[in-house]
Amino acid sequence: MKLTRSLILGSAAMFVGGSAQAADLPVKAKAIEYVKICSLYGAGFYYIPGSDTCIKLGGYLRANTTLGAQGVWVAPTGGLGGAHNRLSNYYTSQSRFDLNVDTRTATEYGVVRTYAELAFTWTAGGYNGAGSTAINGATSYSGNATGASGSGAIAGGSLAVYYAFIQFAGFTIGRAQSQFSSPWTNYPGNGYDGLPGGGGWEAVNQFAYTADFGQGITASFSAEDQVIRNTTNIWNVSGATAAGLAAGTYGAGDIGGSRAPDLVAMLRVDQAWGLFQASVAAHDNHAGYYGVDETTGHPGDKWGWAGQLALSIKNIPTGVGDTINVQGVYTNGASGYNFQPYGPYTFALYRGAGVPGAYQSVGLAGVSDSVFVAGAGQQLTTSYGFNGAYTHNWNPNWNTSVFGGWGAIRYNDTAKGYICGAVVTTLALSSGLAGCNPDFNYSVVGTATRWTPVKSLTFSAELAYVMLDQKYASGSTVALPVQAGVAKPGAAYELKDQNSLALLLRAQRNW
Repeated sequence: MKLTRSLILGSAAMFVGGSAQAADLPVKAKAIEYVKICSLYGAGFYYIPGSDTCIKLGGYLRANTTLGAQGVWVAPTGGLGGAHNRLSNYYTSQSRFDLNVDTRTATEYGVVRTYAELAFTWTAGGYNGAGSTAINGATSYSGNATGASGSGAIAGGSLAVYYAFIQFAGFTIGRAQSQFSSPWTNYPGNGYDGLPGGGGWEAVNQFAYTADFGQGITASFSAEDQVIRNTTNIWNVSGATAAGLAAGTYGAGDIGGSRAPDLVAMLRVDQAWGLFQASVAAHDNHAGYYGVDETTGHPGDKWGWAGQLALSIKNIPTGVGDTINVQGVYTNGASGYNFQPYGPYTFALYRGAGVPGAYQSVGLAGVSDSVFVAGAGQQLTTSYGFNGAYTHNWNPNWNTSVFGGWGAIRYNDTAKGYICGAVVTTLALSSGLAGCNPDFNYSVVGTATRWTPVKSLTFSAELAYVMLDQKYASGSTVALPVQAGVAKPGAAYELKDQNSLALLLRAQRNW
């Protein structure tokens, strides 16, 4: 028994000792995967550890202050800014953080790319004109600060999805810049948001295919969401009201549900000397009903269209890197390809009066794709315009751009008859039908100077002057109702051309 116990204890000791010795033996460490540079797609790309996908992160941080503008970054053309009174902002400030993520993977079908860009923006508030009981009908400022609500809320933050798309084998699927727009979109001088005269920047959901013919020649075909980006107004003039007309709205908004995407084709030549592009788009105008329910009937759909030519000339003789960008557009029933979404669709600009008996002067105008009245078909609106800029580099640290844009809206005779009937009847236009013309021109001129003391850090100052050239008979007056939201009294107002001036100050760090 004693012998048996000794054997068991000895075996146990040998097992424990063996285990301890095994634990003390060195174990081979797992290899550390370092982030490797990916040189396949240019600077800034790295391999995602453990994969063959390359990724690049980028973005910017920006701080703006605008003087004489109700928002960032357009001169006031309506609403509180256009009122030019104590309810208008003298300045508006904004901060933004932008993040973009670009991934690329080589496959047997070519490169698979995904791209997304998000912007976190904080804009200072202003009087909102939407209160109910206080003087001027207002009790608060627009926006909501954290923990604040109602009266005293002074600012609001927002998250925007600028881009989110996949590219594969020539296809682009998701939210990307319209194939109709030129590469500089509504920024020929890299600045002011609200230029008319061509397709704009705001991205759009799309399904597109781009064919590459070599030598910088490409052609694209796409089906694009028409609702947000490419539709301005479809007005049922039978629903026009005095309050709406006083804000440049020539009828009740009567856009129906989406029925077809916009169809876009584009041809581009992009070479060392510059770029040339031709674009066309087809746009379905689908209205709602004549009245409050579906038994009232509706107008039939009408397809509109737009065409654009764009030209960029690089490295012109005035200096290294100097450029000229210009584009021109013509539309019929597709005004959003001329008056892009970052610009105004309605105008109500006030200033002093020049005729006796008028309280003030006002410039009224409205952009639409079509108008109609109950029982009749749509009348498509024609527009045309252009924009452009010249950018000069004084040296590697300083550059200046001069930019401008011009856009025109023209209603056909039938549409003018509808609109003028409402203006004369509802607003008592003093010159009658003979002096009524809702056509107008809208133009912007400006300049920007930028200083880049160190790489990717830029300070800029930008000045923009906007002009509304309305076509109502000179000296005509209208009787506008009380407009509590902008503190304008019910009175006679002279219809007159108007203008506005705004200044942007910006600091931006790209990374």
